[in-house]
Amino acid sequence: MSEWVSKKIGDIANLYQGLAINAKTKHLLVTESSLPLLRIKDLLEGTKEQFVDPKLAPLQCVVEPNELVMTRTGQVGYVFMGKSGVLHNNCFKITVTDPEVDTRFLYWHFNSNAQRDYLTTIAAGSVQPDLNHKVFKDYDVLLPPLTEQKAIASVLSSLDDKIDLLHRQNKTLEAMAETLFRQWFIEEAKEDWEEKTIGDIFTIKGGGTPSTKEPSYWDGGIAWTSPRDLSTAKSLYMFSTERTITELGLTKVSSGLLPVGTLLMSSRAPIGYLALTDIEVAVNQGYIAILKHDLYSNEFMYLWCKANMELIKNSGNGSVFQEISKASFRELPFVCPPEPLLKEFNDRCINWFSKIKLNTKQIQTLENLRDTLLPKLMSGEVRVQYQTEEVA
Repeated sequence: MSEWVSKKIGDIANLYQGLAINAKTKHLLVTESSLPLLRIKDLLEGTKEQFVDPKLAPLQCVVEPNELVMTRTGQVGYVFMGKSGVLHNNCFKITVTDPEVDTRFLYWHFNSNAQRDYLTTIAAGSVQPDLNHKVFKDYDVLLPPLTEQKAIASVLSSLDDKIDLLHRQNKTLEAMAETLFRQWFIEEAKEDWEEKTIGDIFTIKGGGTPSTKEPSYWDGGIAWTSPRDLSTAKSLYMFSTERTITELGLTKVSSGLLPVGTLLMSSRAPIGYLALTDIEVAVNQGYIAILKHDLYSNEFMYLWCKANMELIKNSGNGSVFQEISKASFRELPFVCPPEPLLKEFNDRCINWFSKIKLNTKQIQTLENLRDTLLPKLMSGEVRVQYQTEEVA
């Protein structure tokens, strides 16, 4: 590794502050344009909610797909590439100027929890962390030769490309199921279909939280979930949980241990996170759990909840935050399609959902491989084969 060198960000790249939206600049915003305003929320969630007039946008704030973006205020250290728009003031645009530095390598250098945690520690601010230009410019990056940088970036990017492809496949498969559900059970629903309530048909359960002051309840071999597990979930299937409880802790959870295939819906703060369990799990009081039914598959009920989410949310109440109780959920109207139609729907959809589950497991495997390789490649512990570029 004698050929690896350390350089400061300020020596290899230019930093540009994003656009501050205030009384002096709000006239730059328009209803819609080709330049979305890229706030931290938009970068993390892929949303486009505000737009900037292309004729008035400050050039130093406009980001192109080949440039890096880093969040610098509040949620510090998240790095993005491939974005187009006008950067918000809470972010940096990083434009590489050193010809011996590969932009994609720099992206991967910062794309780890360890680097993000370090940047948060060096960010100033009493109310919220804020990474200023001077501090970030003094940040050291360990750099292999350019050809090796490109080889490392290629390995990691190829894994990311496969992950993105599987995510897109899952999105398409779920959209197909949603379209078929809406066509058969909403648009073509018959007036003579019997109407009941959710509680007439389904078994609904809620859970609880064992006392966190009692160590004997926690860190056992039983999966226990709160809606926090779903707030960052990228899949409709739940394969694991952040926390676990013991057998003794399970006695303090009213739901008991719920079977594989249970549909979970967050019932407050916010209402509407959904997941199908692929493990036995206990739940806290922030969930409504819908147990499997012989006729109505929980894939069907997943789609039913998505299609009726406005009705579900409107049935909630609460002065501090919206919450729907189990009793209110049980009273929701439910139109019962004929059994042959349900069977045909389940037969069509089962392969789609099976593929989604398989893809999700492959995504987890690829993400684990990528996240294991990342620090080892960046430190030189693992080296990649590459050909030295010849100068003509």
